[in-house]
This record gives sequence, C-alpha cells and structure tokens, in this order.
Amino acid sequence: MSMHRIAFQILAGCLPLLFACSITVVAQSSSPTPYPKTIGGDKQDSNENEPALGPIEEEMRVKRRIKLEEKQYQENLSRAREAAALGSELRNSYEQKKTLTREDAKKLERLEKLTKKIRGEAGGSDEDALLDNPPHELESALGKLADVAGSLSKVVEKTPRQVISAVVIEQANVVLQLVRITRNLFH
Repeated sequence: MSMHRIAFQILAGCLPLLFACSITVVAQSSSPTPYPKTIGGDKQDSNENEPALGPIEEEMRVKRRIKLEEKQYQENLSRAREAAALGSELRNSYEQKKTLTREDAKKLERLEKLTKKIRGEAGGSDEDALLDNPPHELESALGKLADVAGSLSKVVEKTPRQVISAVVIEQANVVLQLVRITRNLFH
C-alpha cells in the first residue's frame, strides 16, 4: 500500500469527525444559554420585555434599586425635617407678630405639600382623619401644628425605609387637618 493511499484513508476517516465537531461548535455558539431573570426562579419581573440578565447584571440592577430606595428614604427624611421646621417657624412668627403674613401663607402651603408627599411615601392615600378636638383659635392651631409636625418628623426618622407606617400616615393626616384649620382661621 502506498503512502498516499494510507494518508487518503486517514483523511477520509477524519472528515466526518471534523464535520460533526464543526456543527456542534456552530450550534453551541448560535444559541447561548439564557440566565434566569430572577434568582428565585419562575418569579415574574416587572419588566417582561427586558432581556434575560446574567448574575452580574442582576446584582448591579439590585444594587441600583437599593441605592435609589435609600436616596428616596433620605429625601423623605429631609421632607420631614423641613415640615417640622416650617411648623415651628409658623408658630414663632405668629407669636412675634400676632398675625400671619403672606410669606407665612406660603410656608403653610409648602408644609401641606411636604406632608402629602410624606404620607404618600408611607403608603397613605388622600383619606383625611377628623380631629376629635380641633382648635378654634389660630394661636392654638399653630401650636398644635408645630407639635404634630415635630412629632411626625421624629416618627419618620425612626421608621425603616421598607416599612409602611400607620403612625406616619395618621400623623400626616393630623398635620393636613391642622393646616386646613389654620388656613380657615387665618382667612
């Protein structure tokens, strides 16, 4: 047998094997194995149109979400502190001038907006509670408003960011009711 014939037979025997390997490589590279969207398995994601993410991308997304939630929590704390400060400023302004100015009316409006936002972040809705013993004088309304706004700020600071707090919602509703009473007594 000649060397050429032996080489030809070896080459002819290897060709089907090389062909099978190339098909396997092409098949594996054209359809990558998708990673699950969530670590928990079959849980539905809020964005079903998003492509499947790998473990690194999923971790980065979770970290971004945590960072965003922490930022929102810090903003809510700032709102609560500002609301307490506005309540005190309104009370002090009335004690000094025995009337409320146009600037004080703007502060009262700002206090109302902040409190609504705080209530919304706590999971509350537009339902307002009625006070059992509402104040009938502007000075007592402003005193109570400052006290409740300060108390609301302390409760918001003590409430973890993942918690829906009935106390925060209740106190926010009281502040909003006092804002309305103050506005009615002022005009």
